[in-house]
Amino acid sequence: MKATLLRLSLAAAAAMVVTGANAADLPRPVYKGPAYVAEPLFSWTGFYIGANAGYGFGKSDWSGFGASPSPKGFVGGGQIGYNYQIGSFVFGLEGDYDYSAMKGDAACPGGTCTTKNTWLATGRGRIGYAFDRFLPYFTGGVAFGSIKAEHTLLGNASSNRTGYALGGGLEYAFLGAWSVRAEYLYVDLGSFDAGPAPLVNNIGFKANVVRAGINYRF
Repeated sequence: MKATLLRLSLAAAAAMVVTGANAADLPRPVYKGPAYVAEPLFSWTGFYIGANAGYGFGKSDWSGFGASPSPKGFVGGGQIGYNYQIGSFVFGLEGDYDYSAMKGDAACPGGTCTTKNTWLATGRGRIGYAFDRFLPYFTGGVAFGSIKAEHTLLGNASSNRTGYALGGGLEYAFLGAWSVRAEYLYVDLGSFDAGPAPLVNNIGFKANVVRAGINYRF
């Protein structure tokens, strides 16, 4: 009887050893965390509309009188445009129209020479390099605006002119579809002839415009 019990005990021990060895050969379970989903990069592509306000200062030469008024004053209005992003490069087209209060006086023969700019508009291309939500850019294109000349004795003359605009800026996107920007433009509207002969003056207008803006993208 004792021999039988001994044999049964040895058999059970052997079975436990074999079972443990087989269990050791089984692959251990691998615990994985939740799958990582990359956040999509911000895109500047799309239409936008916005508003701007700033300050302009420049120079207006009256060739016949040797006078050079320095028009300066508030500018403000709105803009509309479209951006298309390829990689980090952003290409765009923009049009804007601003009210202008730029005005300057200078002493000249017979009284005072005054130059005013009452409105200013541009149609420009833009090219920028996006750092996610930051967009520094260069811009350039055609400019339109009024040049109004006033002389104490000779009266008034005005002309709507076409010229060019060059500049650059920095735009930052925030709050979903909104972005803000700061921009500088150099504007040259050329010149026109005013005044009766022989007192004809060739009157030019050049300005530096610094403005801030806000846009809403669609």
